[in-house]
Amino acid sequence: MLGTGTPVPNGERAGAGIAVIHDGEAYIFDIGAGVIQRAIQAYERYDIEALYPPKINHVFLTHLHSDHILDFPELLGTYWWRRESPINLFGPVGTEEMSEGAYQFLTLDTETRLKDKSPVTNPDAARANVTEFDSPGVIFEENDLRVEAFPVSHGDWDLAYGFKVTTPDKTIVISGDTSANSEVTRQAKGADILIHEVISHEGWSDLSEEWQAYHQYAHTLTTELADIAAEAKPGLLVLYHVLHYGAPIEGVVDEVKAGYDGEVVLAEDLDIFK
Repeated sequence: MLGTGTPVPNGERAGAGIAVIHDGEAYIFDIGAGVIQRAIQAYERYDIEALYPPKINHVFLTHLHSDHILDFPELLGTYWWRRESPINLFGPVGTEEMSEGAYQFLTLDTETRLKDKSPVTNPDAARANVTEFDSPGVIFEENDLRVEAFPVSHGDWDLAYGFKVTTPDKTIVISGDTSANSEVTRQAKGADILIHEVISHEGWSDLSEEWQAYHQYAHTLTTELADIAAEAKPGLLVLYHVLHYGAPIEGVVDEVKAGYDGEVVLAEDLDIFK
């Protein structure tokens, strides 16, 4: 877990970011603020070489909210002149436009390094290979790993997705940001791990009617997630991107467990699940 936070500033939690490590390769799902520092920490602490930034080759975006994309320029610009190949970036329509903004932001850095005596490994690595998608289905398949995108309901976002990651020995479903959604339930049935966003029912109850309406429109309450998990029955339910407001964050586990008897854990940054 490279980032378990939300748009609410929190010094203990980076923005949304999940790394699936398979056969020595890292596949990153969302890349919010602080995710690349977490990747470096994971590389140093756990000796996960695939998380050394120039070796991160695959990034997948659930949607383009800021707390899911702010570290893309960080990854793009970090030691790029030692990168052997460009980043492969997959995201909904709009990802190409976002990427162009990052290239413009780094223009002077890129031009200077290409013109001076810097021994650049691969000049093409200054830009990403972008693949946009606007419908559900398999968006990536390589090295016995398959990534499928499926639509979720995140407020007024027309193109918000979750991901199902399948390897020979593991199935992982990542909800992305979503209100309670039957498609998540369908995709997560029998999954080894379901990583799902959540909002504390206790914290939500103390909000104004306007904020209550927004959050139920855009996010999944603990009580709703309990119903989803009870039907999907994943091997492990991991809670991340937790909106809790005045309620203690640890309370979301008990709130979910009140309606679901499976294994539930609240993720912290740099947690590892196998």
